[in-house]
Amino acid sequence: MMTRTTLALEDDLDGGPADQTLRFSLAGAEYEIDLNATNTAAFRRQLAPFIDHARPPTARRSQGPARTASSRRRSGAIRAWAKEQGIAVGNRGRIPVSVIERYQAATSSR
Repeated sequence: MMTRTTLALEDDLDGGPADQTLRFSLAGAEYEIDLNATNTAAFRRQLAPFIDHARPPTARRSQGPARTASSRRRSGAIRAWAKEQGIAVGNRGRIPVSVIERYQAATSSR
């Protein structure tokens, strides 16, 4: 026995047959909608004035140079020193400038 499965797109606006699935995003959220040719044209027509005035997204700025092994070791040494001194410092993230300054003052005479 043979089974045949047919997939039919249904227009999400009017419930009739759809010709295509449009994918778009807005405010970081991604969407898709199934539309027939008439509704696809209306969708594009209504977006056209906004697209005409839009610009391509800007490239994201890098966070700066990658951390080196020596900077990771230095951060680890500062965190260990701070914990020995009873100074609360997280295991991750930025080390407060005040802690770095205290570390430098305490270890510069060595």
